[in-house]
Amino acid sequence: MTDIKRLNWYEVAPEGAKTLLGVHHYVTKSTDLPEELIHLIFLRVSQINGCAHCIDMHTRDLLKTMSIDKVTLVPVWAEVPHLFPDRYRAALAWTEEVTNVSITHASDEAYAAAAAAFAPKDFVDLTITIAAMNAFNRLGAPFRLPVAAKP
Repeated sequence: MTDIKRLNWYEVAPEGAKTLLGVHHYVTKSTDLPEELIHLIFLRVSQINGCAHCIDMHTRDLLKTMSIDKVTLVPVWAEVPHLFPDRYRAALAWTEEVTNVSITHASDEAYAAAAAAFAPKDFVDLTITIAAMNAFNRLGAPFRLPVAAKP
């Protein structure tokens, strides 16, 4: 990493930030998805994309409702199926498929598993949740938003 000062994207483009925050507001306030699941999805997307700011923030959010043992193992959730309910595992699999869509092409297997675990509206809202976090990561990582974690 270099010491180059990066732009503060939401100060430079407040209308764009407001629009993106509107999607975030929809996901967190207007869907029937459980808050814990939303933060789990936010964290997993951010881990895949390597956004330090978002990983830091969403780990803290998730620790309010989920044990540290589970949060620590989110990157390897498929290896510890006993820790996550079926619905969460389907959501995590879909999250990885959608976040890595250029590689996975949103496989039929992951689609079928998520579609079986969620009502149609919830399935679309889950996908919007994934898309929103991917958008935030694509701003947070390149503009190097700071983390709250201290040495």
